[in-house]
Amino acid sequence: MPAEHPESTVPPPAGAPKDPSRRTFVATGVIGGVVVAGGLGAGPPAIGAEPAAVSEAPPSDRVSLSVNGTRHTVTIDNRTSLLDLLREHLGLTGSKKGCNAGACGACTVLVDGRRVNSCLTLAVRLEDAEVTTIEGLAPGDGDGELHPLQRAFIDEDAFQCGFCTSGQIMSGVGCIQEGHTGSGEEIREWMSGNICRCGCYVKIVRAIEQTVHGK
Repeated sequence: MPAEHPESTVPPPAGAPKDPSRRTFVATGVIGGVVVAGGLGAGPPAIGAEPAAVSEAPPSDRVSLSVNGTRHTVTIDNRTSLLDLLREHLGLTGSKKGCNAGACGACTVLVDGRRVNSCLTLAVRLEDAEVTTIEGLAPGDGDGELHPLQRAFIDEDAFQCGFCTSGQIMSGVGCIQEGHTGSGEEIREWMSGNICRCGCYVKIVRAIEQTVHGK
């Protein structure tokens, strides 16, 4: 019978730890990794390290403008759009926030008689401007009388869900004032910046024609 290997007969020194099994070694490594990842051993920041930057309030400015004949003076963030000024500061929610990128026309209002996408217009640049929204379009003092184009939209049933309607009407008023109503094709061209997802374009053109030509 061959002799046993000498190393197999030498007992380990007293108090020496047993050889770890593979399972014990893996578990120990995982626990150590969790402790490091969790930052349990993180100490105070190094001497001379830059402190975290304190966020500053965005720059603001005061603007004074007329909206539907009423003078307003407000202090706003310089990044505030005319649309947000109307909706969030003045409570005029008739102008709708659709795409908020100037592509749908739902936010169209008149500034000094010219139609603009209010979502792309910085409010602080409108000092002393005259702004007209759908709320201020009708004449009179709230007696229920409508603007002729508002009445034509009702007569021609030129809306369905109504979300784009205020922008369509304001753009239509601008189109009429600009004189771009010589034909249906011309109206469609100059109203092309206003999107109606319900597809009421034919009736919208008819409403503008009715307002201009009475038919």
